[in-house]
Amino acid sequence: MACFTAPTAVAIVTTFFRKKIPAKYRINWLNALLWGGSAGLALEHVAHQEIAPYFPYLTAMKTAADTAAMIHEILTVGVAMLIACVLVWGVMVAVASRLEARSKAKAEQTA
Repeated sequence: MACFTAPTAVAIVTTFFRKKIPAKYRINWLNALLWGGSAGLALEHVAHQEIAPYFPYLTAMKTAADTAAMIHEILTVGVAMLIACVLVWGVMVAVASRLEARSKAKAEQTA
């Protein structure tokens, strides 16, 4: 229904503050994961006609019961996807940092 809104919200925040985050955290990698995942999910929701080009845009907002189900989906599925993206990004940054440290150590040994 609207699970893509959780990672999209974080993607907006990290994109806005990306220049204030140190380069060693490679925030652009997280942004790519979040924006790409959100775009893919939004496209899937359009294909299943859960997003409409007219107000209220999300078909789940037509009734209160559907809206409650949508919010539950955002808080369960959306947040789970967000956590998965952040974990993948964290592993990527950790591996890249270790590889850089190894290559720096080798360069110092050969010099």
